[in-house]
Amino acid sequence: MTQTAQLQAQAVRVTLPDGSQREFAGPVTVAELAQSIGAGLAKAALGGKVDGKLVDTSFSIDHDAPVSIVTAKDADGLEMIRHSTAHLLAYAVKELFPEAQVTIGPVIENGFYYDFSYKRPFTPEDLVAIEKKMEELAAKDEPVVRRVLPRDEAVAYFKGLGEHYKAEIIASIPSNEDVSLYREGAFEDLCRGPHVPSTGKLKFFKLMKVAGAYWRGDHRNEMLQRIYGTAWASKDELKNYLTMLEEAEKRDHRKLGRELDLFHIDEHSPGTVFWHPKGWTLWQEVEQYMRRVYRDNGYQEVKGPQLLDQGLWEKTGHWDKYRDNMFTTESEKRDYALKPMNCPGHILIFKQGVKSYRDLPLRYGEFGACHRNEPTGGLHGIMRVRAFTQDDGHIFCTEDQILPECTAYTALLQKVYKDFGFTDIIYKVATRPAQRIGSDESWDKAENALIESLRASGCEFELAPGDGAFYGPKIEYTLKDAIGRQWQCGTMQVDFSMAERLDAEYVGEDGARHRPVMLHRAIVGSLERFIGILIEQYAGALPVWLAPVQVVVTGITDAQADYVQDVAKTLRNQGLRVHTDLRNEKITYKIREHSLQKPPYILVAGDKERAAGAVAVRARGNQDLGVMSLDTFAQRIVDDIASKA
Repeated sequence: MTQTAQLQAQAVRVTLPDGSQREFAGPVTVAELAQSIGAGLAKAALGGKVDGKLVDTSFSIDHDAPVSIVTAKDADGLEMIRHSTAHLLAYAVKELFPEAQVTIGPVIENGFYYDFSYKRPFTPEDLVAIEKKMEELAAKDEPVVRRVLPRDEAVAYFKGLGEHYKAEIIASIPSNEDVSLYREGAFEDLCRGPHVPSTGKLKFFKLMKVAGAYWRGDHRNEMLQRIYGTAWASKDELKNYLTMLEEAEKRDHRKLGRELDLFHIDEHSPGTVFWHPKGWTLWQEVEQYMRRVYRDNGYQEVKGPQLLDQGLWEKTGHWDKYRDNMFTTESEKRDYALKPMNCPGHILIFKQGVKSYRDLPLRYGEFGACHRNEPTGGLHGIMRVRAFTQDDGHIFCTEDQILPECTAYTALLQKVYKDFGFTDIIYKVATRPAQRIGSDESWDKAENALIESLRASGCEFELAPGDGAFYGPKIEYTLKDAIGRQWQCGTMQVDFSMAERLDAEYVGEDGARHRPVMLHRAIVGSLERFIGILIEQYAGALPVWLAPVQVVVTGITDAQADYVQDVAKTLRNQGLRVHTDLRNEKITYKIREHSLQKPPYILVAGDKERAAGAVAVRARGNQDLGVMSLDTFAQRIVDDIASKA
């Protein structure tokens, strides 16, 4: 081969995201590529994507490939920042507490954590010192350098450092594999990477808290200390996130649940909810609203049993997938499970009697009580519990009916969310997982139907590859609340398999037996969780139609007691939820005290109001609406309720 031919063979052509190409005489690093495009991009570069794979800026591109430069503006760049900040945290801990052993430090939502083994608990003062040390190390702008070692050599290296947890992690890697290490200054850590090119790229972070965590998640192992942190691409993003956390703390449904006397969680029944009168009133408003949604949209409400034979769960496939999360019991030598979901029961109802194609689509709805044996550490107020009720529905239909049913369902869900005050919805289509049942052909049909239904609804959506249920793909409907947090509530799942597993069928127009397609759907999902979301959305100041107490009526003195009772009776007769306060207390005290309970309206009656058949109206937020007739006020609140204001 001539020298010219050799040079041509070594040449590398890079295709950039805009379709333009750059050619280099030989291998080129991501950093060099960024520099060739512009000094500004080179300074901003955190990494690159080569053939779709995220890499360090030091990565050498030795073949023709599509390449993009990753900066802090990209989602991948933010993940690199968080991953690298976790290493910076470990670096700082080792500087301040040399005897501490490092374990693992992954990226999590909005941040990262790192687990450490140390002889005593870290204190809040320690966190302040660690964060300060992180800032000092970042300011040094030390390069982050990657190297590769054979597995056994890496094990020996970390044992020599006294890092026995790291050595154990590496020893679990196959012996024929190499492992990558990243060094910044005096600290070196095991990691696949990639990482930012230097510590100076890490500027906007904060340590949040310390908690306990068992080594490898096993309670039989040592309790480690987990330090949580958050990291962002800009000062404003960090500030906004911390502000959001402050606001979220004020809105915490557990705190408001106590203050507003809505519910409590008791150690005598962990993971379940004790609803107080006001909380149960809120529950009933949500449930009765959803019951009207069922009625007005062609659903027939059903009710299935709590206990179902283990054999049924084996047939559906749930036993293999979920048995560790199922509560089980035994009676007369038969094994049963408390249902963790409602779908098998609805198939058993569908199977009673012969069904014709004329009966389809057949829509069943149930406020089904479900139980799942969630780990204690995962329980969170009423947001994550062991006993919950779903607004569960299943639609039995033909293949031709999938698209119109899914399209209609999305429109219905949007209306429901709007009525509850949520208008910003994120749509995702979760496609087939690696472990699944059913044929590829049926999965193709199901995924295409969901995608086409969202297109028909005019919804922008993204794909979540591999996140579908084991029996079918699904649309995930995620709502954004008042402070920007995301809550995945609604689902629509297309299932070609479960009806076949439980031998459900209908008689087609051709007179032959056919399997129905089963659509699994929920709008609010767990009512407990959704009510928790509502409490936090409105910071406890619920809209008039949902408020457990809509009106408080009180007098200035005992002389108005009879009139207060008459006003309350008149409003109750109109279906309003009214509380009266006849205590012999100063009116300013009573108004202040009731305002803390966040009722939409407080009505005050003195002698003048009694004589005029009127009330002085105060709206939530300390708004004085003046004196108005009882009829005028009643019409106002009725309008509020009708408009879901």
